[in-house]
Amino acid sequence: GCMMLQVDFLPKSLGTLIAVSYGLIDSRTFGQESDSNNQHRHALILSANKVAFSASLLNETDTYTGPFAILTTLVFKHVVTNIGDAYNPQTGVFTAPLRGAYHFQWCISSYEDETTAAVLVKNDQQVFSAWEYRGFFTTMNDDMGVSSASNGASLLLEEGDAVSLRLFPLCVIFDYGLHISSFSGHLLFPM
Repeated sequence: GCMMLQVDFLPKSLGTLIAVSYGLIDSRTFGQESDSNNQHRHALILSANKVAFSASLLNETDTYTGPFAILTTLVFKHVVTNIGDAYNPQTGVFTAPLRGAYHFQWCISSYEDETTAAVLVKNDQQVFSAWEYRGFFTTMNDDMGVSSASNGASLLLEEGDAVSLRLFPLCVIFDYGLHISSFSGHLLFPM
């Protein structure tokens, strides 16, 4: 989609800077256009790169995922937003459609005395993790309900970079109908 940006109120130099930045005017040939083309600077059409997703782990039923013997990509299946279709709900992988700064956040939950831990991964490189460790420190007097951990990161991604959330070995993640385990991300701005 496109959005219209009115630039009548902007000085010509700033309007030109915006147009060159968004690739609407070729900086190599700028200044060679006719006066009639210059009149169009009052209504520049800027293509907006819109990328955002939000998903929870499970669609409907109360359940655990894990434990697994190895680091395992979590597939967040209940997608509520997937603008730009950059998140794949079959694989759990977000693929950057363009170079830019992106922000990701996640919340992982556990139930009873289970430990949950997951790490944000960019192209097989671990970035940040979130942990909720219950088993060893839990006593008979502790409330044994749902617990959670969360984290977030802003990353510079190149087109085609892959980002996912992976469950650590021997950990579990819990989700149910209220969708308490989630993974989200969006483009902050193109670079």
